[in-house]
Amino acid sequence: MFENYTDILTIRRKVFAEVARLAYSDEELAKGLGEAIIKIIPGEVANYRDSVFKERAIVGERLRLTLGLPARTAAELGHLAAGIDEVDIDQRVLNKPLVNVISFACEACPTKTLEVTSNCRKCLAHPCMNVCPVGAVSMKRSSAYIDQEKCIKCGRCKDACPYNAIIKYDRPCAMACGVNAISSDHLGRAKIEEDKCVSCGQCLANCPFGAIADKSQIYQLVKSLRSGKKHLAIVAPAFISQFGPMVSPSQIFAGIRKLGFDDVMEVGMGADIETMKEAKEFLSDVPDKLNYMATSCCPSWADMVKRVFPDEMIHISDSSSPMVATAKYISKNNKDAKIVFIGPCISKKLEALNENVAPYVDFVITFEELMGMFVARDIELPELDVEEEINDASSLGRGFASSGGVAEAVLSVIKTLDPEREVLHEKADGLHECVKIMRMAKAGRKDGYLLEGMACPGGCIGGPGVLASVSRAKKALEAFKNKSKYEKPMDNPIIKD
Repeated sequence: MFENYTDILTIRRKVFAEVARLAYSDEELAKGLGEAIIKIIPGEVANYRDSVFKERAIVGERLRLTLGLPARTAAELGHLAAGIDEVDIDQRVLNKPLVNVISFACEACPTKTLEVTSNCRKCLAHPCMNVCPVGAVSMKRSSAYIDQEKCIKCGRCKDACPYNAIIKYDRPCAMACGVNAISSDHLGRAKIEEDKCVSCGQCLANCPFGAIADKSQIYQLVKSLRSGKKHLAIVAPAFISQFGPMVSPSQIFAGIRKLGFDDVMEVGMGADIETMKEAKEFLSDVPDKLNYMATSCCPSWADMVKRVFPDEMIHISDSSSPMVATAKYISKNNKDAKIVFIGPCISKKLEALNENVAPYVDFVITFEELMGMFVARDIELPELDVEEEINDASSLGRGFASSGGVAEAVLSVIKTLDPEREVLHEKADGLHECVKIMRMAKAGRKDGYLLEGMACPGGCIGGPGVLASVSRAKKALEAFKNKSKYEKPMDNPIIKD
């Protein structure tokens, strides 16, 4: 989520905090929901939209989605608490779709359009007309004119204009979507095509109206924490810097324990395990069995390949994601414990539903949702007096959080295992780039390569569930990597064992 979308961020985080408060309390859920809306949108004057009642209706749907309930249209609106018995439990609740458009919060932004602005000088050369392949541009009395019925949105007129008088724009959610999963409903509002969506969450993070939201498991997780069962948190390496520059990693881990968790571990340890596996897999399979190999840690990247390039799925590494590897490792000695993944990614919520993952991962929440839990319990991380060494992962394992980090780790291990082997590699940063690189791979232009795909710009530190900017997170991550006692996965004693 963009840091400068402050109003949207404020509402989102208040919703998470209120749902967590309800779960930690013994208050009746139906009554608490109504009170939560008034807390988030108080008074009689609208602050964000044309009506305070519309603001409250939207927040009500956000609260329901955070509980795990389905999104409703304005035509379907009924009692706020309808269906809550299904989600008022202490077990995982998540029904697809994960990412939802709150239709009456969507302002039906214009779809892809080229438009002439007032900067047009009606020049004699009129290059915009000359380059248009379909004759959609003509010259009117005061400026150039684009016939939208003819226009094919190629953008040549925009590029040719010497005055930059033509602009090209699209709805932000659609521009952010790398798999063209955003269409329009009968009223021109954004609609997510489920057969194309890979749940990366970039549409959610880029919508300036906050009209897109994902379902959460905060409520059920807190209820589970209160049940007395053992809970273990596994935290993605992108956690560093997410809760402020003055908060140390040990304070974050201590804060998580104060929420009711029995212990916390770095998912970077699972990254070390999978680095070793992917390195050996590459050496074994490329080029004898496979033309190239692609990494497997990002579920949205893998899902994109499965949907758009199904014949290329054989090239995605067979290794598990670091989340799964970590969960499997700690479950060996904690058979009855509930394992909770905490990270920047929402598509991990769907990965945890896979039949080979569900037995190991019980809940998935984002850093934003974790912050809501801290707020609900009045936990001030900077005030926690704790000194704890965190040494679950190598420097390279922690580097998985940033674009290029997975390939760097795998290449380093390959070099150690086979010093003579030269490996070509390339990374794709964001789904648009992921699609491009797979087109080239399918065409045979990436044979022999190790390909890294990350659905979010910047890697995991650019995920939809983060609290810090990519630039700030990347700087902090480098410092955290340098503090690891182990440089490479094979240096990690857990991996040696």
